[in-house]
Amino acid sequence: MTDYDYEEMAAQLDRYADVPDDVLNELVTSEGLCFWAFDRTGMPELSGGDSPDRELAAHLCAGCPVIDQCRELELRTAGPATIGVWGALPDTDRRALYRVWACRRGGEAR
Repeated sequence: MTDYDYEEMAAQLDRYADVPDDVLNELVTSEGLCFWAFDRTGMPELSGGDSPDRELAAHLCAGCPVIDQCRELELRTAGPATIGVWGALPDTDRRALYRVWACRRGGEAR
């Protein structure tokens, strides 16, 4: 299992702090592979366990050009209530990232 550096991930997302939600949404929905080019053949099964489905998340988002923008958008819109796979991370990892991300943004939680 890979441990993520949430501080580094959150720092990478700082470049999107001033991008409006509607611009991020348009970019993610038009360029995100899962919205138009997703091939579900060979998709790993959900583990159903307590551990994050990191393998599934990596598979679903492999090659997507807007992974960081997708993460930013999901952190803004779902925050700690996030579920599923967004930005190549399972929900458990995004919830951990959200805490760091919100602190970097001055405690902002939407």
